Amino acid sequence: MEPRDFPNLTVLQHPLVHDKLGRLRDAATSNKEFRELCVELGMLLAWPATADLETAETQVASPVGWATAKTLVRVPLLVPILRAGLGLVPGFHALMPQAHVAHVGMYRDPDTLRAVPYYVNLPDDLFGRRAFVLDPMLATGASAVAAVDLLLKRGASITDLRFISLIAAPEGCAALFAAHPGLNVYTCALDRHLNNHGYIVPGLGDAGDRLFGRGAGRVPETHGLRST
Repeated sequence: MEPRDFPNLTVLQHPLVHDKLGRLRDAATSNKEFRELCVELGMLLAWPATADLETAETQVASPVGWATAKTLVRVPLLVPILRAGLGLVPGFHALMPQAHVAHVGMYRDPDTLRAVPYYVNLPDDLFGRRAFVLDPMLATGASAVAAVDLLLKRGASITDLRFISLIAAPEGCAALFAAHPGLNVYTCALDRHLNNHGYIVPGLGDAGDRLFGRGAGRVPETHGLRST
């Protein structure tokens, strides 16, 4: 499948994105550089994903006089899906330091294979709030669908939500758009497919391990959630 098969999917086409994504995929890239590349790609993804944020006119005093300026009307909300989603937060915060951060953790039920929340730290009321759900990999789409479901139950509007990933699989995009057809998704690449183990091909490996180190305080996701 191609990006054009998903009308609400934006795949960034930029030389800097291509260069950084290539280094991110490289198995020889160190954990330190991997983290830095996630921050940089997060900033590049934040640029188009925030292009329609609502602003209001105001006045500021420059050193030589008053100037018309614009300010964001609403405080954005970043919602990283634990644990790998944390790697995208610094890039978004670099452009939106005023953004609040909430967290959602998922594990995969071994019987149903559905993503089940084990940790939810969201505002009680998300009505009128612009929120960005962050997860480096959109593979099966299970955790993405579950996270968006949680936000909608708290009063968020699908038109105010944005899902952000570094790479995506066609299977994950199909599942996410089937559950939430009005959602806008931003990614750096639409990869070929999932393999028999649910890994994105060619992918970039386990984003959580490459961000934080293998076995570094794993949450109950264990082996499964890294590919959701």
